Amino acid sequence: MDVERIYLERLRSGSYRDFTKLYESYASRLYAFALHLTHSDALAKDIVQETFIKVWVRREQIDLDMSFSAFLFTMAKNQLLNEFRRQANSPLFLEDVVLNESGDGEETAIERKLSFEEFNHRLEIAKQKLTPRQRELFELNKEQGITITEIAAKAFISEQSVRNQLSQALHVLRKELGKYALLFSLFFIG
Repeated sequence: MDVERIYLERLRSGSYRDFTKLYESYASRLYAFALHLTHSDALAKDIVQETFIKVWVRREQIDLDMSFSAFLFTMAKNQLLNEFRRQANSPLFLEDVVLNESGDGEETAIERKLSFEEFNHRLEIAKQKLTPRQRELFELNKEQGITITEIAAKAFISEQSVRNQLSQALHVLRKELGKYALLFSLFFIG
């Protein structure tokens, strides 16, 4: 039995010591992930802290047969999306979310600022181009953080079928989102 599984079993039983060991194992990678997406030290630290608070609160729900790393990073990604949505109208926050759309240097920084609210609106429009099944699978996997294995079991289809449908959905959405494709990729690819 691997060491991480032992930590997780003990964490599920309420072991703060094992929670700390898991935190020490993952915090720096989670911080790097959040920093890469936010470019904000303070926000990245907040994401790590909030994610691990949720791990502690939900410790009894951790599935020992699923990847803890995937569980953790999915929670962090969801936390990050929630934070972006919460701060979408903050002028200070919007200054940090900038796209290099053309790279020609002619646009001003203000013209390149991306309204996260606008991104969400365009994503909802783009999702209308998906088949009902593709949309359902995209939302379950990419927005709710449900694993491919869990989706396949719930939908009574093969994991490969789920992957194929998701791949097709991602292709359509990237194409439909145009200049927002970079932000889409940051949140939903990988």
